[in-house]
Amino acid sequence: MIDHYKTIAGPSTGEFKDRGSKFFAYAFPVFTEAEWQEELEKIKKEHFKARHHCYAYRLGVDQNDFRANDDGEPSGTAGRPILGQIDSFELTNVIVIVVRYFGGTKLGTSGLINAYKLSAAAALENAVIEERLIEDVYSLDFDYQLMPNVMNALKKMELNVIKQDFGNKGHIQIAIRQSEVESTLTQLKALIANVHLEEVEGLEEIEGLELDLSYTR
Repeated sequence: MIDHYKTIAGPSTGEFKDRGSKFFAYAFPVFTEAEWQEELEKIKKEHFKARHHCYAYRLGVDQNDFRANDDGEPSGTAGRPILGQIDSFELTNVIVIVVRYFGGTKLGTSGLINAYKLSAAAALENAVIEERLIEDVYSLDFDYQLMPNVMNALKKMELNVIKQDFGNKGHIQIAIRQSEVESTLTQLKALIANVHLEEVEGLEEIEGLELDLSYTR
């Protein structure tokens, strides 16, 4: 099973200038729609005087979730060149946003394509590119009476906890290497329910526990 992909380790920036127009590019690692929308809104607020906030993203380990947005530029002159650079670097789970301040001189179709392409390339060239394991993120929502079992299981198995919140119920998110999900969940359920591994298959559910796949990253 192929369970790795390339993305960027953190935010990065780049810029390009042509005939007075300034292009500022921002690249972010993102995994969900909510995350890329949040980054886009931040950039729009930061550059509220800019004429265009063009972007492209590609999400998912299968790389089938993508979008290219021209934000008022002529069709195909902004979003597509940005997406082309994401693909050229063989990346996923990435959004690149390019902000343009118009300099008074029109660049024409070829000029715009070149500007957005080079701006996006600059941001990605400045990024730290890393290979990551494909992980399934699972959410554990549980009654507090199960907390000792849950916490002991997570500690014993040394699982990667990426988020936790304790309100009316306990909520914890864990990331599991995709090729190890089945065996990991079996062991986790056994520890939480305090049963032997061979007994897990007969458990339809564990009272007080909801265990669901949230997303893959």
